[in-house]
Amino acid sequence: MLNIDRRILAHFDYVTLMLIIPIVFLSGWLIYEIHPVLGQKHLTYVSVGFGVFVTLFLLPIRRMFWMIPIFYWGSIILLVAVEFIGHSRLGAKRWIEIPFIHFTLQPSELLKPAFVLMLAYLIHRNPPPHDGYRIKDFMKLSFFIVLPFLLIAKEPDLGTATVLVLLGFGILFIVGVHWKVWVGLSVAFVISLPLIYSNLHDYQKQRLTDFVGEKSSYHVEQSIIAIGSGGFFGKAKEDATQTQMKFLPIASSDFIFAYVVERFGFFGAFVLISLYAALIVHLLFLSTWTTDYYTKVVSGGLSLLVFIYMSVNIAMTMGLAPVVGVPLPMFSYGGSSFVNFMVLFAVMENLIAYRFRYLYDNVGKKSFV
Repeated sequence: MLNIDRRILAHFDYVTLMLIIPIVFLSGWLIYEIHPVLGQKHLTYVSVGFGVFVTLFLLPIRRMFWMIPIFYWGSIILLVAVEFIGHSRLGAKRWIEIPFIHFTLQPSELLKPAFVLMLAYLIHRNPPPHDGYRIKDFMKLSFFIVLPFLLIAKEPDLGTATVLVLLGFGILFIVGVHWKVWVGLSVAFVISLPLIYSNLHDYQKQRLTDFVGEKSSYHVEQSIIAIGSGGFFGKAKEDATQTQMKFLPIASSDFIFAYVVERFGFFGAFVLISLYAALIVHLLFLSTWTTDYYTKVVSGGLSLLVFIYMSVNIAMTMGLAPVVGVPLPMFSYGGSSFVNFMVLFAVMENLIAYRFRYLYDNVGKKSFV
């Protein structure tokens, strides 16, 4: 049986795990209430995710950093392949069907951990100076951010593409970029807004029109009704009619926050948001505390990813943001998003727990007493 040096477990970040578990537990409970079959499938996804977490945590990841560029460029090749051999659904070409086994792969999901790890790899090899990256280094790093953004936006999947570009530049902000670079980037973005809008697809323009219009879309209207009906402490399962009578669409995934409020009211929403806030602040603290750029980028990237997903999803369900299909992190039904988060959390925990090189020598040997 595999034994692990107890010194490794002493460095494990238990706070992150303690914040994730109640989020995952509540998610499984509510998804099962909405649709028992989906609840059982979600339990399988969670089991796979935690299995991936344990497996990656036990690997000597610091000895495998040379594989990161292969992982990143392999994901980019798959994104390019989508254009030629991709499988279309509802007007979007985002999937590749694997022959013979009837399994579909979404490369944009596979890219997310590779994206964060590639930025960590590049920043570790070329750390920022005291006053932050200047324009030359910033442009080099931006290439690795903008390239997947363009490929994913072309599918089209503007929601995922936007999350990635915000995540990438957010990581650079945490690591350090000279203020003049940010001023120039902000001016260029504002000037290019008309061009960006003119290149949007019709359905994307319609979503923006629905968002700024006086009347919300059907999805958002039903979501707001569910949120408003929850009151302070929510309702019993049988009385949560917006969800149980199928008025609330996509209740187990994109609009699951509305069911949280309908079921547990303002108090339940406050508890859930507080858990996310504590996780975000804790991950930011880990990023600030460490001097290792791998740990800094992965923990800071995770903090940003949780914040972006959570804030956009909740704002979307309340009519405060366009509907873009961004899931509530580690909460909405679905396997790929949850597994991606577990991959990044496992890498972060590995980097923290094994930050002293001599600990690798004891993995698989008898634990010290």
